[in-house]
Amino acid sequence: MNTLLIILLRTLTNIPLKAISSYEDLRFVLKRTLLHWILAFLVVMTPFAWGQSPSMSGTLGAVGSDTMAGLMLRWGETLTARYPDVKLQFQASGSASAPTALVAGTTRLGPMSRPMNMEERGNFIERYGYPPLELKVARDALIVVVHRHNPLRALTRQQVDAIFSTTRACGADAPIRRWDQLPATHDWSFGSIALHGRNLASGTHGLFQQRALCGGLFRNDISEHPGSSAVVAAVGESANAMGYAGFNHLTPAVHALSLYNEDGIAIPPDEAAIQSGDYPLSRYLYLYVNLPPGESLPPAEQALLTLIMSEEGQQIARASGFVPLTPSVLNAQQRW
Repeated sequence: MNTLLIILLRTLTNIPLKAISSYEDLRFVLKRTLLHWILAFLVVMTPFAWGQSPSMSGTLGAVGSDTMAGLMLRWGETLTARYPDVKLQFQASGSASAPTALVAGTTRLGPMSRPMNMEERGNFIERYGYPPLELKVARDALIVVVHRHNPLRALTRQQVDAIFSTTRACGADAPIRRWDQLPATHDWSFGSIALHGRNLASGTHGLFQQRALCGGLFRNDISEHPGSSAVVAAVGESANAMGYAGFNHLTPAVHALSLYNEDGIAIPPDEAAIQSGDYPLSRYLYLYVNLPPGESLPPAEQALLTLIMSEEGQQIARASGFVPLTPSVLNAQQRW
């Protein structure tokens, strides 16, 4: 017999060399070796066969967007259901808090409802020597809402700017302060427009300023709220109110206005228009991750990102009032 084969079998099976002296012995050893490998495979795979997951533990910390608070917590709950020893703790203190926490090293995960600006990215690079990993995790939109009984249905970008800003950087000729200045509400007998919006720490505040006001300045008489749900609630309680909020916070107490695009077509903020980007104030939601180049994430963080980018994770985004990413965007994401 082949001496090399016998030595190999001796190494794998711990059987003395002298015990393998014939082809019958060899067949017996081969069968026993195969049985050992099958049993080992079954031991490893049994948890999967019974719908269980391999052992994983740890507490994930995330700091950032309050718009994404409910979504992050739902993703965390799903992850915990799959891995009972993995927990997600989320501090919803606004998108502006995410870059600060990432730079300080108090979190590895920073959800934001807007992209990092150049200063925030620069601070991160200065601290670590590499940029943060930027992942798009869902689609959302900034919406302008009015009371459910208000007859107004659509606005131009210039009108939105003239209502909410003092600078009219989008090109409006005059400010709009009263309902009778708009054709659709000329007979709306509620006088001045009472405005509601988000506070300075919110990514929604910054993005609305950039996109809807063309980088101009907000009026100083806008009532600021810590969350989009509070904005929507305030508008729903007052017939003369208007506000801006996140798409996922719509309630029957208000209706969202369509916005005219550059071709003069009124685009409603529905799922199809938000996903395609046709709605003028559609946006991505982001998750920024501190991941050094060439390194891998710890298993718990990697499991979370895998969930988010999966079909299940995107359906959780839809159930939370957001819009799933298109397959092309998902496929183009940088892997971690």
